Amino acid sequence: MRLTVAQALVRFLAAQYTERDGARQRLITATWGIFGHGNVAGIGQALVEERHMPFHQGRNEQAMVHAAVGYARQKNRLSAHAVTTSIGPGATNLVTGAALATINHLPVLLLPGDTFAGRPADPVLQQLQLPSAGDVSVNDCLRPVSRYFDRVTRPEALIPAALAAVRVLADPAETGAVTLALPQDVQAEAYDWPEEFFAERTWHVRRPRPDAAELDAAVRAVRAAERPMIIAGGGVKHSAAEDALRELADRTGLPVASTQAGKGALPYDHPCDVGGIGHTGTDTANVLARTSDLVIGVGTRLTDFTTASGTLFRPDTPFLNLNIAAFDAHKQAALPLVADAREGLTALTEALGGHRRSRAEWHRSKAAWQERTNAAYAAPDEDARPTQTQVLGVLDTLVDGSDILINAAGSLPGDLHKLWRTRSRDQYHVEYGYSCMGYEIPAALGVLLAAPGRPVWALVGDGTYLMNPTEIVTAVQERLPLKLVILQNHGYASIGGLSEAVGAERYGTDYRHRDGDGGFTGPPLPVDLGANAASLGMRVLRPRTVRDLREALADARKATDPTCVYVETETADSVSGPPPAQAWWDVPVAETSTRPSAVKAREEYDRHVTARRRHL
Repeated sequence: MRLTVAQALVRFLAAQYTERDGARQRLITATWGIFGHGNVAGIGQALVEERHMPFHQGRNEQAMVHAAVGYARQKNRLSAHAVTTSIGPGATNLVTGAALATINHLPVLLLPGDTFAGRPADPVLQQLQLPSAGDVSVNDCLRPVSRYFDRVTRPEALIPAALAAVRVLADPAETGAVTLALPQDVQAEAYDWPEEFFAERTWHVRRPRPDAAELDAAVRAVRAAERPMIIAGGGVKHSAAEDALRELADRTGLPVASTQAGKGALPYDHPCDVGGIGHTGTDTANVLARTSDLVIGVGTRLTDFTTASGTLFRPDTPFLNLNIAAFDAHKQAALPLVADAREGLTALTEALGGHRRSRAEWHRSKAAWQERTNAAYAAPDEDARPTQTQVLGVLDTLVDGSDILINAAGSLPGDLHKLWRTRSRDQYHVEYGYSCMGYEIPAALGVLLAAPGRPVWALVGDGTYLMNPTEIVTAVQERLPLKLVILQNHGYASIGGLSEAVGAERYGTDYRHRDGDGGFTGPPLPVDLGANAASLGMRVLRPRTVRDLREALADARKATDPTCVYVETETADSVSGPPPAQAWWDVPVAETSTRPSAVKAREEYDRHVTARRRHL
């Protein structure tokens, strides 16, 4: 069959499927794209020619990747989207999104155009010239943030490259961003393709079971522990292992804390759920962590926020890590249990038999934390301007298990991890592996495409909104009922608080006019982000009080068109705000300074850093 390389690739992708637990679904269900000279005559023409692939028109290359990632996460990584761009700035704009996808182990296929393989003119527009290397283009920026990278410089090279790309996309341990760089002349080149290249292929998504020796060691460790606890990470959700986790918790009575990615693995009202863990966690989970004599990590990378930069656990506390990726299973000098989360949890539950550790002492602590949550959520004056946590409190009264909340950066992830009462396995969608400002709005579009009919909320502060509002236009074009909540707090409030804590005195973190000394301490900037969202096609609601907010959020939840709720928030300085951090986070402070704030911050830093656990 004679087709161009681009036509062949589109036809090949349309015939790829994944299968897990007997359920089969198409792997690449749509392509996002912005066309330029590097892909319009290749992939662009192929999408017109080969009507097998739905297309979504994006406005920003990074945002298109975020949308694809949001879709893949909602689909449990069993289906994904492709993203095509031109060579040059379009391709390099993919890097941030690719890093986010790879860090979070979420599949996305990147198809950037590339410079001419045949080099008919040298240089061509947007070509990077290196005197020491003739085969490097700007697309090589994508190598370190891709789980697989290939440059297809001849038509026949597409066959092994495409097969390798799909293998990685469907691999639960290896998945992430996959890049096929496509020189623009090769994209348009014709070739006689073998028919079998276009045959339907079903890629089985494996569920590896634990090794018998590793399982025996894990069972011995759990039986020997007096105060074990479980940390549920994103791997629990990716594996759809929530029921298996619940069964283990119900039988053993072990407390279950959660990372940002794992929150919702158990609903908030399950007796064994003790909330988020680490720097943004609950007091209940962190007290348990400090006294635990075995930490059972399930599908978690054990990042610095989870471990409080290595200070949360006692130096002699052993770890048992159940993870499909051997690299993560061995972290913290742990006993490894390399397996699929569902299979590993099921095997562990069965092997433990009737073993149980009843530790009801956390129930009182959990109830006390809920009272602290209620206090943070409460709005004594319905006619006052709401705080950020009161916005969450009002939303908490309106949602049910069908709602999905999306967030990624600023102070909201901390508030949500501590306070949000997750009602369903996929309600809590906070991207904190990369914590990428600008993720929320495009990711919400991906989730809306993956879960039509469900209320999807993108929660952003003003700093995050300004990073990447462009896909509002896509939501309007596609008639996707995005529910956007913008919290106007006049700057980078989260980093402002951190800046103050480390002796940098909030320098450069507020959106304000310059003062007479050249600093940024003048009046707030007269920025109206609600007007900006309206100019992009959204319906905008402007509540001024808690009472107004309740009506606006209820209106937005019922809306069938893209709707923005624009809230000027009150600071938490004079009203009840979220509980402070319950565990440390390592942000190095100036070792020497003439400013008292920095000297004091360094003293506090030195006090905490001595508690760091060293893993051998």
